[in-house]
Amino acid sequence: MFYSSEALLHKNDDAIAQFWQQDMHKGFVDTRQGKLFYAYHLPYQADFALVISSGRIEAAQKYQELLWEFARNNIAVFIVDHQGQGRSYRHLEDSHKGYVGHFDDYSRDLAQFVNEVVERHWQGKKILLGHSMGGAIALDYLCHHRHSFSGAFLSAPMLQLDTGNIKAWQARLWAWLMTLVGQGGRYVPGHGPYRNIPFAENELTHSEARYTRFRQLYEQHSDMQLGGVTYAWLNAAFAAIKKLRTCQCPVPLFVAAAQCDTVVDPSPYNDFIHGQRQAVLKTYQGAKHELLCEHDTVRKPLIRDLLTFCQDL
Repeated sequence: MFYSSEALLHKNDDAIAQFWQQDMHKGFVDTRQGKLFYAYHLPYQADFALVISSGRIEAAQKYQELLWEFARNNIAVFIVDHQGQGRSYRHLEDSHKGYVGHFDDYSRDLAQFVNEVVERHWQGKKILLGHSMGGAIALDYLCHHRHSFSGAFLSAPMLQLDTGNIKAWQARLWAWLMTLVGQGGRYVPGHGPYRNIPFAENELTHSEARYTRFRQLYEQHSDMQLGGVTYAWLNAAFAAIKKLRTCQCPVPLFVAAAQCDTVVDPSPYNDFIHGQRQAVLKTYQGAKHELLCEHDTVRKPLIRDLLTFCQDL
């Protein structure tokens, strides 16, 4: 297994950037509401393909290291920017507001991307890799759309939001009411435009090198920046989570949980796994939310587990 270590990340920066610029094919999918940005790479005689459903605020370009790493392991990769983030279209005049009308809009977009891009370029075994919000989107897609995926690997999937000091039912009721009275486009309290949060204050990762790289990328490309969530997004997320918690995933499933997650609440994972036909749950000790961007003591075992899961399908 080829692994991109944190210690060599700076040394490999040029190779990673060159891979993104020269080897990744890029384009846009035309949907009813706007254009979705996507990228993909097909190594010669790839073993299988990974289709990535990224998390909230994430853009495809944020995954450069991982995409380069997969290519070095002879894996085909496909990734799309969800509506309202990355280089895909934004709903509101204030492009920093995280907004969606209905959560299943995301999974319909994913279905269109798979049908029009992935299946046109790849006919072999493929696995869906979803992170956080993208994990919820992946589940919604697998449970409600026709597909030919062999399995799904979910990193810290959003099956319950961490609402902090506010009870979940209160946050859910308030989001519903505010959306009902036409205030869905407003930021929820404590949220606002994109902010470059210092590493010492971040909730995402222990890896300073990977975190710094991500923040520098977003400073250089302001069009990829996304701020906090709106009441409409929160209302849609709560409705989706309620539906997904009882979803029966039709393919083998691996759920990777971060022990120190403060972005999503991992407490429903056990019950969810027990309700599935074929599923595994593994908790990565000491990990924050972004398992795929963590330091090597977490990330390397995670990548190894991902590749083993894919190869065994």
